[in-house]
Amino acid sequence: MAKDNLALQDQLDTGQYRYAPMRGRPKLVWPNNARLAFWLAPNIEHYEWLPPINPNRNPFPRVNPDVLNYSVRDFGNRVGFRRLAKEMSKRNLRGSVSLSVSVCDHYPDIIRECNDLGWELFSHGIYNTRYFYGMTLEEQRQVVINSRETLAKVGQRLDGWLTPAITPSIETQEILAQEGVRYTLDYFHDDQPMPLDLKSGKLITVPYSIEMNDVPFVVWNNATPDEIFLSLKAQFDRLYAEGAESGRVMCFALHPFVFGQPHRIDALAEFLDYVKSHDQVWYPTAREIADWYYENHYDTMKAWLASLEGAF
Repeated sequence: MAKDNLALQDQLDTGQYRYAPMRGRPKLVWPNNARLAFWLAPNIEHYEWLPPINPNRNPFPRVNPDVLNYSVRDFGNRVGFRRLAKEMSKRNLRGSVSLSVSVCDHYPDIIRECNDLGWELFSHGIYNTRYFYGMTLEEQRQVVINSRETLAKVGQRLDGWLTPAITPSIETQEILAQEGVRYTLDYFHDDQPMPLDLKSGKLITVPYSIEMNDVPFVVWNNATPDEIFLSLKAQFDRLYAEGAESGRVMCFALHPFVFGQPHRIDALAEFLDYVKSHDQVWYPTAREIADWYYENHYDTMKAWLASLEGAF
């Protein structure tokens, strides 16, 4: 019966991580015994004016060329980015940028400012209009290689990854590990980093968020700034409380064309001030979360996960 269950399990999930309840896990300890690792993920993206047609998804809500939605996103890189960066800098908060690496060519002044601020750049693909739907494995690999080479030219190391529009295949994570990427944000299954079970190489997940993400808040759910603030606060409060037992991660993923709007920026400032009013919070980049986890928890968690094999 157990073998039958295992066979069924292999058919019904990704096979890259197993069910691992929070109860019984080895305790996750952050630097200075912080309860919560809080990080901000500005998505700085480039949308092509006339992107190639992907049969699985239209990059814009309307028929191409979509002047309205292209120009809204252009606002983020012209105006919204600096509005976000200013509020974060006031509070000594660095960004971990989910970057369309073509921004390095199209908007080099943004990249210079990110570097000057000490922000991490990781890859969100080349363009946010080039999905992994339908890509061959070699095409996917070339995007990863291109990302690594492009970031190296601006003095950054490719440690992290988020597939454009979150469109990975199962094989994407294998390619990331093979190419030396250290963490992925493509899975949303936990409040703590977790090792993936891959055929070759090491790769961990770092908690990103679709729930605490300004595009779903605003574009999908039409939430007001006050509603967004209350949701962010509730997320923070719960994770901060639970982090007293074992460390947690909170990410707020934001987009310059959404939260960089004048009528929303004060809600961000208010929330960041609320977070900063707590004394047991660590403010790392995503790379620093991954580095700490690999050094202090990866081997312990892998051993614990191995001990669960065959247990249901």
